[in-house]
Amino acid sequence: MPELPEVETTCAGIGPHIVGQVLRAVDVRDGRLRWPIPENLAHQVVGHRVRCVRRRGKYVLIEFAHGGLIGHLGMTGSMRVVTTQEPPSYHDHFDLSFDQCLVRYRDPRRFGSLLWQDSPVESHALLAHLGPEPLTDDFNVDVLETACKGRKQAIKTLIMDSKRVVGVGNIYANEALYMAGINPHRQAGRVSRARLQKLVMAIKEVLADAIEQGGTTLRNFVDSEGNPGYFKQQLRVYGRAGKPCLTCSKPLKETRLGQRSTVYCGACQR
Repeated sequence: MPELPEVETTCAGIGPHIVGQVLRAVDVRDGRLRWPIPENLAHQVVGHRVRCVRRRGKYVLIEFAHGGLIGHLGMTGSMRVVTTQEPPSYHDHFDLSFDQCLVRYRDPRRFGSLLWQDSPVESHALLAHLGPEPLTDDFNVDVLETACKGRKQAIKTLIMDSKRVVGVGNIYANEALYMAGINPHRQAGRVSRARLQKLVMAIKEVLADAIEQGGTTLRNFVDSEGNPGYFKQQLRVYGRAGKPCLTCSKPLKETRLGQRSTVYCGACQR
């Protein structure tokens, strides 16, 4: 599933092509996504100029003066910039048409979405209760310590809760906990402030590194130009169950937490 770095990469790739441009048409070939694309969507946006493209959590926001499109890539989705002459493929479900290019959405499993929200865009129910952005100063040790206080929930599932902090998906949670030396099963309320500080810094570092390298190549993700991400080459624990820990050389363990694969080092992570 595309995570925060993949969505950030998508926004950075799309933005330069469409910011300041007028949306000329919305061509929906199959609106049966996770939620049906609103039938009046074209009426809301055609003829209006894009003011910005940005990310909030795992959502792509394409904003106009009067509101914005809220896109989600689901499990297998991608938004790509293509020429106006490029014919659509079977899984290309909609196009946003501009004078010089199209923003085309491809999603084999159709778990993504495209919705509309009048200004302010972040008042939409999907966005209103999201936690702080991890790469901003709003996410810090004080915020995380407050979220963890007295909680028996596993620290890994807590940092993956978008109400606590957005965008820390399974891959990056595994990686950040390894970097911070914290066992993913440890109760959140039993992690010291000093170790939470390490975790905050690790989350910021692993996400920033993944954004710089274009996201994580897992099955279907490609960036806005159709190129795969390359962060998979740098993964320390995720996908390496049974292989030697890069620090102590002991075999990495794999369990399930919240129905998600959890890989860690039993010696280095306490």
